[in-house]
Amino acid sequence: MTTRLLRQPAAPPPVTALSEKLRRGDVLTPSCPSREVLSHLTSRWGVLVLIALLSGTMRFSQLRRKIGGVSERMLAQTLQLLESDGMVARHAYNVMPPHVEYTLTPLGKEAAARVRELADWVETHYHLVPNQ
Repeated sequence: MTTRLLRQPAAPPPVTALSEKLRRGDVLTPSCPSREVLSHLTSRWGVLVLIALLSGTMRFSQLRRKIGGVSERMLAQTLQLLESDGMVARHAYNVMPPHVEYTLTPLGKEAAARVRELADWVETHYHLVPNQ
């Protein structure tokens, strides 16, 4: 009579393995792709566009007036980056003169709310920052 030992299957890898890191990203790693999105969201004009669009859909000229101080070229470039990142939706109407509106996507609304919180903190604590 021989006894046969059955091998137990290997334990699955932990959930925090490479696949989890790739899904989540690691912004402190130089090659992390989330750095580019973060730079778009937190750029000088990206922050202001996101906050301005929290109040609702706007045309280009309305957005430019609301933000103040941004050139047409820089606003257009910022909107294109935020659109390519899925934060802003651009709606063009086939009319003359051209009519284009910008609105936050659901992802953009979530990001804008977080950016707004940071801006609120800065506005509240601005007086504590040296040399201001």
